[in-house]
Amino acid sequence: MQLYFDFTKGARRSDILDQVKAKMDDAAWAAVSMEAAKAGVPKGHHHGIVEVRETINNLRTGKGVKEDMLAIYEILAQAEAHVHECEVDETHFHEVGNGEAIFNTLLICSAISYLHPDFISASPVQTGSGKVKCAHGLMDVPAPATAAILESGIPVCDEKLEGELCTPTSAAIIKHYVQEFRTF
Repeated sequence: MQLYFDFTKGARRSDILDQVKAKMDDAAWAAVSMEAAKAGVPKGHHHGIVEVRETINNLRTGKGVKEDMLAIYEILAQAEAHVHECEVDETHFHEVGNGEAIFNTLLICSAISYLHPDFISASPVQTGSGKVKCAHGLMDVPAPATAAILESGIPVCDEKLEGELCTPTSAAIIKHYVQEFRTF
């Protein structure tokens, strides 16, 4: 099975979730959602990569899903370390370390694991434009960590829509999973 993502209108976690969900029937989505809910993601904030690694390793989910989640968060930590000029283990997560971000990443990884695609491709990524308010104040879109991940070889759309349409977490998910970028 081949999986294709269209990120021309948005590439947030919610956009990825919507597209993965659309590839599954209701029963499969319900099973994946229930499994993710039972995995035990703490609702609190996870401040750094060391804490996030521990959280992921303690989840009640499959080894492959944990490995994918760890790889995604390593991409995030490397981008944050690059932006903040610090060591990877010294990175401090703000929005990407909250329980919702970790849970959504778990849900995406679980759904992709369930679908078990042979190949994943995607369109260029819509980053959005304008400003976004985050823990570091008002920043240009894409935020620095997002830009750092995208600059590693992820093509972006020429036309920029308004708003933050690709976040650091979604950029890391895309970098981890997408094997080829193309347009149709």
